[in-house]
Amino acid sequence: MDDVRHILVLPDRDAAEEVAEEVAERLGLAEEPRPVREALAGEDDAEDAQWLVVLDDPDGAYDPAELDALATEYDGWLERG
Repeated sequence: MDDVRHILVLPDRDAAEEVAEEVAERLGLAEEPRPVREALAGEDDAEDAQWLVVLDDPDGAYDPAELDALATEYDGWLERG
């Protein structure tokens, strides 16, 4: 199976930090993923930046539906990279 990258897109830093903590607990990760900030394509205003929690999933073991539901709880969404 090809390496999969799940990208949870969140509206703000607090939501991203909470999701990172929760996803680490749910998936039993040894280390909590670190949220990163990314500006929306074509946007210059820093207020338009979104926060991402990126999960590498080399074995394809993580359930995208579960990750999407988690992101949705925090007004975000899931993308696969």
